[in-house]
Amino acid sequence: MVLSFHRTWISGVKHTVLLVASVVTLTVASFSQEKLSQPNILFIAVDDLNHWVGHLGRNAQTKTPNLDRLASRGITFTNAHCSAPVCNPSRAALLSGKRPSTSGVYDNGIPYVSAIKSSDSLFTQFKNAGYETLAMGKLWHGGIGFEDQWTKTGSKERESINESNLDDRSIAGIKFGIVNAGDDAIVDTPTADFGIEELKRKHDRPFLLALGFHKPHMPWNVPKKYYDLHPLDQIELPPTQPNDLEDLPEAGRNMAKALGDHEAVTKSGRWKEAIQGYLAAISYLDGQVGRVLDALDESAHKSNTIIVLFGDHGWHLGEKQHWRKFALWEESTRAPLIWIVPGTTNAGDRCDRPVDFLNIYPTLCQLAKVPAPKHLEGRSIVGLLSDPKSAWDGVALTTFGQNNHAVRDDRWRYIRYADGGEELYDHQSDPYEWTNLAKLPEHEAKKRELAKHFPKINVDPADGSDGKKQARQRAQRVKQ
Repeated sequence: MVLSFHRTWISGVKHTVLLVASVVTLTVASFSQEKLSQPNILFIAVDDLNHWVGHLGRNAQTKTPNLDRLASRGITFTNAHCSAPVCNPSRAALLSGKRPSTSGVYDNGIPYVSAIKSSDSLFTQFKNAGYETLAMGKLWHGGIGFEDQWTKTGSKERESINESNLDDRSIAGIKFGIVNAGDDAIVDTPTADFGIEELKRKHDRPFLLALGFHKPHMPWNVPKKYYDLHPLDQIELPPTQPNDLEDLPEAGRNMAKALGDHEAVTKSGRWKEAIQGYLAAISYLDGQVGRVLDALDESAHKSNTIIVLFGDHGWHLGEKQHWRKFALWEESTRAPLIWIVPGTTNAGDRCDRPVDFLNIYPTLCQLAKVPAPKHLEGRSIVGLLSDPKSAWDGVALTTFGQNNHAVRDDRWRYIRYADGGEELYDHQSDPYEWTNLAKLPEHEAKKRELAKHFPKINVDPADGSDGKKQARQRAQRVKQ
């Protein structure tokens, strides 16, 4: 009897062990399946890409078939703006979720690490949530940023361009030229190669693949075939007004003339050549994006990969007698923003609602069911992704330097500088912002309404510098 009980007990234990093992196996399998069911993310950052892309219609001369192909598959935001019109603070804000007025990272001369921690990062948040985080190129200012954000990174990208293979055509600080070499000589080709290899690879957990493309950042040094896409005798100048700066406050005029680019370009008589260089650099960039999209289409990840692509800010090419970014006008702040979200976005949708790049971080968190940090200052736009006409009371807010802000809604841009100077533009009748309406009494109510969106807190620069010091540093950093 004792023996019988012993055998029964052993049999019961064995059955229990098998049952527990089965439960554990099922739990692990369910966990793995849950992890694999989370979307992958292809995160594409493009440096200095303004709204000169085909599908946005701002400049008919641009040739961007791959960016347009991407937009045709999902939704493009036609009224999307940066949080700061310069690389470092734009990227610091987007990737940390903290506005420049909160972090104090206002300009390129203020290191983002002086105010932002790795734990603030979008990429760290996804890594902590179990994502494989992969990166190459320019994501934070200067490169991939905090090393601990990543599970894998590509090698340091380099250009193999020198005097022997470059026909330099620069005009003072506006740098461009024809490269007598193939695409492999240009900095972004290895970044695209890295992305392609990762898309070919099998992944056992969801991944966030971040690719940071440099072009069309200066110098616009790309192979001749891209210049040939834009014949010089067909180049047209952007719409301008000769007296465009006369109705601006002093702060606005100072921003326009800070680096003296427009005077140098117009005196040279080569304005069209500079535009040709920018368009050629965009065409090169478009080709690299196309290579990555082709690799995704050929991969096993296509149906479960979110794509978000953006330009980190705009760029002037003579509008308002200004070149580069470093200003609070439409050309400096507006940039492409394209989303493809399987099961959410519809092919070919367009959204005209005003958004800024602080919306990207919380939106990705919501789509991937990754916890959103409490410090985020942007709002998710998931509702707009599925229905671009849905209710939205948000605006786009851009900051350049302490207490200098621009608010953009669906019709108006209101700029207020630290010294109290103001600009107000009606985009319904004035898309190139030629007429400053800020002094007209009939617009006082509109200015008050828009001013409610200005930050309530404007911290001092994170590195302790003052505005004059930043301006001097900016003037010295022509290469930026």
